[in-house]
Amino acid sequence: MDRLYEIAEAQAGFLTAHQAVDAGIPRSTLSYHATESDALERVAHGVYRMRRFPTSPHDHVIAGWLALARADGVVSHESALELLDLTDLIAEEVHVTLPRAKRGLRTPPGVRNHFTARPIDSQHRRLVLGIPVTSVERTVTDMVRSSGWTEQTDIAIRQAVQRGLTTPQRLQAEIPAKWRARLDTALTRDVV
Repeated sequence: MDRLYEIAEAQAGFLTAHQAVDAGIPRSTLSYHATESDALERVAHGVYRMRRFPTSPHDHVIAGWLALARADGVVSHESALELLDLTDLIAEEVHVTLPRAKRGLRTPPGVRNHFTARPIDSQHRRLVLGIPVTSVERTVTDMVRSSGWTEQTDIAIRQAVQRGLTTPQRLQAEIPAKWRARLDTALTRDVV
């Protein structure tokens, strides 16, 4: 159980069956310990949570991402805003961006896949609670490309700049040209 704990500790108490097997722990051990009164809780197909870890308001995001972690999934869009603490909204689905080559992968219930031809490099991702999340700049860009500019976009941008998570210059460099005037407005508008 100590080895399972080590794996889960870096991921807010979660682990996958693949991670356990890769660490030399048989699947039967997971099944044995995933009973109602034992150390593990099965939260999704192949995804477990250590019961001794406290729950978090973001457990659904972590579990959704873990189901796709081996496919190089990165939490994105509204779910990234949630983990970056740049929104009060909770997305109805967990948003995960995957390489385009992973299309056709089985999507777990409650997860919405987005696909990208350009890999999400280290400049455009960061770790939050031990899981990869798109950077503020990439998240805002993804949001405006998929659903247009909203008031929530303005709020997220202002909060991110105020908290030092990004700068106006980094946002200007990433935001598509057609949205730059709106970005300037969001950055200069007084917070009510």
